Amino acid sequence: MVTIALYNLKGGVGKTAATINLAYLSAKQGYKTLIWDLDPQGSSSFYLGAIASVKNEAKKILTGDMDLATAIQPSAYENLDIIPADLSARHADILLNDMKQSKKKISSILSTIKNEYDIVFLDCPPGISVLHDAVFAGVDWILMPNIPTTLSIRSFESVLNYFKENELDSSKLKCFFSMVDHRKNLHHEVINEFYKDKLFFKSYIPYLSDVEKMGVHESPLETFAASSFAAQCYKDLWKEIKQRCIN
Repeated sequence: MVTIALYNLKGGVGKTAATINLAYLSAKQGYKTLIWDLDPQGSSSFYLGAIASVKNEAKKILTGDMDLATAIQPSAYENLDIIPADLSARHADILLNDMKQSKKKISSILSTIKNEYDIVFLDCPPGISVLHDAVFAGVDWILMPNIPTTLSIRSFESVLNYFKENELDSSKLKCFFSMVDHRKNLHHEVINEFYKDKLFFKSYIPYLSDVEKMGVHESPLETFAASSFAAQCYKDLWKEIKQRCIN
């Protein structure tokens, strides 16, 4: 089982859209795929029409009062399941902070389903916290979407420094550019500069209305705009991810 966290220090960088589209492509190619929505906003859950079946479900999973497998729900798409988020996920840091060996908690929970899935995507909330430390330690890869702007790249560099200062495995970090606007010279300049670093995939996600329409359709991009440029970009990105992280 390969585990991939979609994460960024900043919000609004295309993290959830990437989670949904990459997981859908994974499932479409025959991988038994799961999304674990850890963000109390529950955007991944919204896109797949999933609602937590038990009150305070996210909290109960972390405290061990509910097995992870019990929270899994099927989506409308073959091979794609989801563990929906609820507002109790906002208590994750407090809960983990009171636990012994909290950094091993996510890994321990995921190990209970290791024989059930090929790939698990974790849609993480923005920030750096006790929860994120557990995610960083507990997954195989950390995939970071970055908008090619000064503030977004500053966020990326802050995360990279955090990994170095805390002796975390920075080789887990893989990045791609998101919400790229070809009309902006700054975007081109930033992309060209950071493509020199192998942390960034060559494939990128454009800033196009088709991606935003996912919220209207409440579904992955390929289900309603399969021939669009944005859909092709996600396919290209998934191909790179498979080559470097899966196969």
